[in-house]
Amino acid sequence: MTEILQRSIPYEVQDGAALPGIAPLSPTGWIIRDEAFGAQMAERDRLINTVPHLVHADAGASVQAKTEVLDQVLDVVSGRDGYDVGATHVTRPDGVRVDLTGDPMMIAARLVQEDLCLHEKRGDEHVLTAAVMCFPASWTLAEKIGRPLSEIHTPVDVYDAQIGKRVQRLFDGIQVGRPLWRHNVLRYQRPDLFQPRTIKDPRQADDAAQDGQYLRSEHQSLIRMPRSKAVLFAIHTYVIKRP
Repeated sequence: MTEILQRSIPYEVQDGAALPGIAPLSPTGWIIRDEAFGAQMAERDRLINTVPHLVHADAGASVQAKTEVLDQVLDVVSGRDGYDVGATHVTRPDGVRVDLTGDPMMIAARLVQEDLCLHEKRGDEHVLTAAVMCFPASWTLAEKIGRPLSEIHTPVDVYDAQIGKRVQRLFDGIQVGRPLWRHNVLRYQRPDLFQPRTIKDPRQADDAAQDGQYLRSEHQSLIRMPRSKAVLFAIHTYVIKRP
């Protein structure tokens, strides 16, 4: 695959995984357009058109919640240079026209660089009910869709019961109009944005080695939908080659 790189990451990166904690974010700061926009959007379109079953899933998400995701995206991009938002279609900054018909999550995912994961409260936990995930970092949507937060993170060694409870409290406490964000940093041998891996086929030691040629960082945002109260987990991916 063609290397799709970002020249800079807009925050300090330390060696190893970075977990600065959750921080407040401006109401529109969860959608980022950077110099990789054209290349990343072309790759998103390619994946959505050729392997939709690998990048899109729906486990009975409510129509209201999905529609709100698209509404929120349209609200933000309508105020951004380069977007032309009409009644029936949106023209992106790269000149691609996106029709506003079809699944709201799929439409929203073709307008921005972010991957979009929708979580709705089911009983005591938030469940991943719908997602468009074009740039997975060593996981597969098929193994996560329809699962609650505690099961989504099961393969993560440091994700114990106490952390699980804290994450659920975080999801419960997110307020409308007050998004939150965090970031991580991973090392990879390859720059590919689409890197799915199943639980049974985790990253090999050589691919995750500390001397990996590429740094991959995710700007992860959490946004409360105003009416359905669902939580959107939006992921903006950066990949840079180490000096």
